Amino acid sequence: MSEPSSRVPGDRRPLTGEPLSLDLLNTRWSDEAGAQDLLDSAEGLGVWLRAAGLGAEAVADEATLAAVRETRDLLLDLVDTGSETARAGLNRVLAHGAVRQELGPEGPRTRPEVDEAAWLPAWLAAADYLRLLTEAPDRVKRCAAHPRCVLHFHDTTKNGTRRWCSMAACGNRAKAARHYERSRGATRPGA
Repeated sequence: MSEPSSRVPGDRRPLTGEPLSLDLLNTRWSDEAGAQDLLDSAEGLGVWLRAAGLGAEAVADEATLAAVRETRDLLLDLVDTGSETARAGLNRVLAHGAVRQELGPEGPRTRPEVDEAAWLPAWLAAADYLRLLTEAPDRVKRCAAHPRCVLHFHDTTKNGTRRWCSMAACGNRAKAARHYERSRGATRPGA
């Protein structure tokens, strides 16, 4: 599989470059125009596949779009509530594939195999979520600006205290709001 690119044409998302499972969650976001969804069409799916480095491995068609959207909904439910229904659903997604180990020219390698090509991106995202849970489940976070911001991120800071999807966006808005409240309090009579 190819490496994800930093930005592909048509990718309007405010946060990219997260691990695949969280990058899939971040295909939904909110901006000044309201709720946005990159996966509102097969064309948008193609943008996400290219951005995720899967453009050569997967076809942006309706079957793949349905599999990816289903997986995104399950991941969102798991991250937000951890429901048994979502857990069972993700296990159904994972049942569509497996990892094959083999010896390649450069040595040992693994590659995913899926029962239907349409499930490859969804399966990879589900497997990536398991990897994140295995490595550090407490580092999978929702932006502290929720519910206004619906983005998720993998906290890679040394001490694990990242709160915002982006300091340049949500973090600065929060700092500005705190500053405004402090300055308002200082100018009130009797404050």
